Amino acid sequence: MNWLITGGYGFIGRNLIKKIIEFDPDYSIRIFDNLSVGKIEDVENYCNLSVDYNTNWENNKVSIYIGDIIEENPIIDATKGADVVVHLAANTGVEPSVKFPRIDCLTNVIGTLNTLEASRESNVKRFIFASSGAPAGITEPPIHEEIVPHPISPYGASKLAGEGYCSAYYHSYNLETVALRFGNVYGPGSTHKSSVVAKFIKLALDKKPLEIYGDGKQTRDFIFIEDLCDAIIKAATSNKKVGGEVFQIATSREMTVGDITEIIVSQLKKLNINPQIIFGERRNGDMLRNYSDTSKAKKHLDWQSTTDINEGVSRTIGFFTQQ
Repeated sequence: MNWLITGGYGFIGRNLIKKIIEFDPDYSIRIFDNLSVGKIEDVENYCNLSVDYNTNWENNKVSIYIGDIIEENPIIDATKGADVVVHLAANTGVEPSVKFPRIDCLTNVIGTLNTLEASRESNVKRFIFASSGAPAGITEPPIHEEIVPHPISPYGASKLAGEGYCSAYYHSYNLETVALRFGNVYGPGSTHKSSVVAKFIKLALDKKPLEIYGDGKQTRDFIFIEDLCDAIIKAATSNKKVGGEVFQIATSREMTVGDITEIIVSQLKKLNINPQIIFGERRNGDMLRNYSDTSKAKKHLDWQSTTDINEGVSRTIGFFTQQ
């Protein structure tokens, strides 16, 4: 298969490349990225391979096409010949979207539309869209695929728009789109990630306090990166009729931010690191409860998460201490 990964230089992208190489012995991978996060050598170092600028699809090759999804022509050119597109490129996070909603919209809505249109023109077989639990917004968890969405942040609204365009392209153009609503992803390689696990580990190693927004009772569904990459590959290669569908990709386990912080701190204390915990103001647009029902993914994708949270945190800390 010819795999095109937008945003491939990000945390998920780098781990996905490693997984694809393990999964597909005849892989050919093209990364489309504007390099706003990371450097050319990041994928080479993390995946222990060489990345070239060859625009042809070649077995056992990983190449880079430098461009931005908000521009039409580069993504159209990069998509030609692709069998599957995994669309990871995005403006991520609630807080940046609240500060800069127009930028969030431009990247996550227009950028996704451009990538879908490029995939349609190039006759891509399947399009995997990286969504989030954020479109659900205020609702009683667990979040499932049939709830009426009520996003409370611009980020949630932009991801909901992306899901809508994926559905439209499936029904209007028969492009097999699959939207995956990721839980809170963590794990090795999350160098540039600012969500709680990576952020707190980096702060602790820098001997800085860990600030919890609000009282720490807000809940999330923390999924290990390898489990998530398995879900992406299954969605991309499934022989079942999954076109136009949305799937929750998480663990189905609710955990408070306070609890995950305790796990991180307990693991760090084994390394004689004792970070201070402080509490700040609750952020605007932040959901109080968020975890997922993943039974649909188990039924239709034959997928479920398998990594225990303690093991996952330990492996993540191990990655950062080796850097």
